[in-house]
Amino acid sequence: MPDIHFPGHDKLVAALDTAVTSGDEHAITAALRNTLCAMIRDRDVHLPECVHEPIVDHYARREIYRSERHGYSVVAMTWGPGQGTPVHDHSGLWCVEGVWDGELEIVQYELLERDGERFRFRAAGGMHAGPGSAGSLIPPHEYHTIRNASEDAVAISLHIYKAPMECCSKFVPQSGEWFVRESSTLATDEAA
Repeated sequence: MPDIHFPGHDKLVAALDTAVTSGDEHAITAALRNTLCAMIRDRDVHLPECVHEPIVDHYARREIYRSERHGYSVVAMTWGPGQGTPVHDHSGLWCVEGVWDGELEIVQYELLERDGERFRFRAAGGMHAGPGSAGSLIPPHEYHTIRNASEDAVAISLHIYKAPMECCSKFVPQSGEWFVRESSTLATDEAA
């Protein structure tokens, strides 16, 4: 079970444990959004040093904690300049994402129709999220992209998943609003 120690670790975990026992998925994600915003601003909590180091050829996914009791997973993502995701889902898992440092561009997508492995999406709104902001995804409203639009700054985000997210669907653009789904196994980068 991943459990990387860092200043404020116990405070963060205690707050997350309280939030994930709030009720149904809507109550849990609302409580986690509030908790994550508070923890990002809390001067006692400092993420491990490794999450400040980008990886040149991909955004970094470092699982820093997994709750044995509640099952949730905490993943710190480090986004180098220009790094981002394709349109993807979260394999049916709710997730709360908070920007710890830097700024991220997040675009939500609405599924308009499906034809086998072909999906028609339309961008349904985007935002630039800065430090201390958090949002949530609850299936079936889980399709989105994330990108560090900066040309020179690193961004860091913290993601709380219902359970470890080890795979997802990525959607490759075809023509117009049509995309083809590809299954993707998600690796994690070493955290220390």
